[in-house]
Amino acid sequence: MTRDEIIYHRRVRVLEHAAETGNVSETCRTFGISRKTFYEWHNLAEACGLEALMPKARRRAQLPHATPTHVVHELLALAVAEPMLGCRQLADRLTDQGYVVSKTTVQKILVDHTMGRRFQRVAKAAALAAVVNGLVTEPVAEEMLFGFCHWAARPGDLIAVDSFYIGNLKGVGKVYQLTAVDTATRWAMIQIVLGPVTAEHTRRFITQVQRRFRNLGWPIRAVLTDNGPEYVATRFRSHLTELGLDHHRIPPRSPNHNAVCERFQGTALQECWRPAFHRRRFGTIRQLQAEADAWLIGYHHRRRNHGTFMRGRTPRQMLDTHRPKRTA
Repeated sequence: MTRDEIIYHRRVRVLEHAAETGNVSETCRTFGISRKTFYEWHNLAEACGLEALMPKARRRAQLPHATPTHVVHELLALAVAEPMLGCRQLADRLTDQGYVVSKTTVQKILVDHTMGRRFQRVAKAAALAAVVNGLVTEPVAEEMLFGFCHWAARPGDLIAVDSFYIGNLKGVGKVYQLTAVDTATRWAMIQIVLGPVTAEHTRRFITQVQRRFRNLGWPIRAVLTDNGPEYVATRFRSHLTELGLDHHRIPPRSPNHNAVCERFQGTALQECWRPAFHRRRFGTIRQLQAEADAWLIGYHHRRRNHGTFMRGRTPRQMLDTHRPKRTA
């Protein structure tokens, strides 16, 4: 029962008590109200019926320093368009559009509109997609990634590589993502392949990564991988030797030792794949690769990383402002 319903039932009970006893003064003393208030309720019920005793809904007060309504609407639209972004990333997007809003204010506005949690924003996006194009999807659960950060003196010194299972897509098959992330700048590359992932896939991917970083002006020196069969295969290791790259492998059953790559894959899952699968269907590998490439443009040039290492910078800024560092 709401607060307004409690008030309404009390007012009705006052009028019923007065009708039963026939004594207005006794009713006022029993319920602790004035005769003036009693007759206001009595006259209102006589003129408009008992429903008029329900308290009127009041407009929420607009404080002088409150966030403007058009900014709130812009924030809610962003939250539905990119539901896996957190309050800090959403605040950054608003800043890019010229609206200065703190992350705490963003979170408060989202909570006020029942969109404070990621799964709530995903549900809103899924409902919108179902109305627009009839695409019905299942809700997702959140997971927490953990680990420690590797250190590199310059871009290309250590490239973290991993394979990520995207899913078994209807009409496409089992789709995997090959990921490479530079430890020094968080610059990333993605290649979509049909599984299972083999050493041939990883050999071609490493060649593309080396070519890409050479074009950026930073040749790679070492590669960090887990102990998957596609990375311990003789053909893959011999290919790294031919390219002149050192191969570092993490301890078995210790994905947190490859935390840079694992964290990036969690970000790609939350901000790229889950919203994409809620918006549209994919029928080919080429469509999936185009989606990943388009998302990487924003990741490299516009998305600020607020981790302890990046401190609000983008991978592009890290590349442009990099200065060689020495170990402590």
